[in-house]
Amino acid sequence: MTVINREPAVIAKQLEKRFGDFVAVNRIDLEIPKGEIFGFLGPNGAGKSTVIRMLCGILRPTSGEGRVAGFDLITETEKIKFHIGYMSQKFSLYEDLTVEENIDFYSGIYRLPLDKKVQRKAWTIEMAGLEKYRDRITATLSGGWKQRLSLGCAILHEPPILFLDEPTSGVDPLSRRDFWNLIQELADQGTTIFVTTHYMDEAEYCDRLALIYRGELIAVGMPRELKTRFMRDQVIEIVCDKPTEAMEIIRPMNQVKEVALFGDAIHVVLAQGESLDAVRDNVVSRGFKIDRIGAIVPSLEDVFVSLIEERDRQEVKS
Repeated sequence: MTVINREPAVIAKQLEKRFGDFVAVNRIDLEIPKGEIFGFLGPNGAGKSTVIRMLCGILRPTSGEGRVAGFDLITETEKIKFHIGYMSQKFSLYEDLTVEENIDFYSGIYRLPLDKKVQRKAWTIEMAGLEKYRDRITATLSGGWKQRLSLGCAILHEPPILFLDEPTSGVDPLSRRDFWNLIQELADQGTTIFVTTHYMDEAEYCDRLALIYRGELIAVGMPRELKTRFMRDQVIEIVCDKPTEAMEIIRPMNQVKEVALFGDAIHVVLAQGESLDAVRDNVVSRGFKIDRIGAIVPSLEDVFVSLIEERDRQEVKS
């Protein structure tokens, strides 16, 4: 895990954003220490991008307060913009420019002095592994190399805080892994990383995670903490023949709260106090062959699905 300086880099208190009668972000509280890789998880439309845009000084909150890099979220938004890096989900560089020309353009945007421009361009190209692509037109790069270039341009001015909004969406798994190696290196050097993602395997790289649903924070903690403190129900894994058909047998059982397919295995969340025996007996009695069944440590996806469904049940009751 990254060594973290506990002085906060980002603070948000009761942060809210409304669009008319629609509450996009509902009074969230966050405190992110310097040097932390902080993950923000949630389905599409949950409010992830809205939170990032407020913290970056792009979108004014309806209410609440906060500080980013020591600057006030309401009154010092321009100062915030020069002390952060931002990389959006959508590729935002100029496709008709070369790699080097894009870097030159963004170093001008950040008003780097000439000697600093030369130094930072050399560092960026080396950091991102773009040496052999420096004269390549950006439009001809693969998704993974465009991603590296975007990251390089976002940190040209050496911001203490880096916001990444779904940075690996649509990128192949190998490029995603390489990208996260770069992120870890930046965090090791003291950069605070705030990253949104819907990839649960990526979430495991984060020091802490926040789960957001319908504009509300429903859990915050380290990945292992989320799997233990926030997931009290037992999760069992079943590997059997015809798993899709077996799920339909398991789903209506009284002992079962949730069931989902994970690769070729079935994950079943049991109601508290229930054992796996009833599930196993039911599946076997219906003619399915079980290769393996047993309790497992829940995945982050198990936790997230469980918390969301619990929140939905509470809303139905109210």
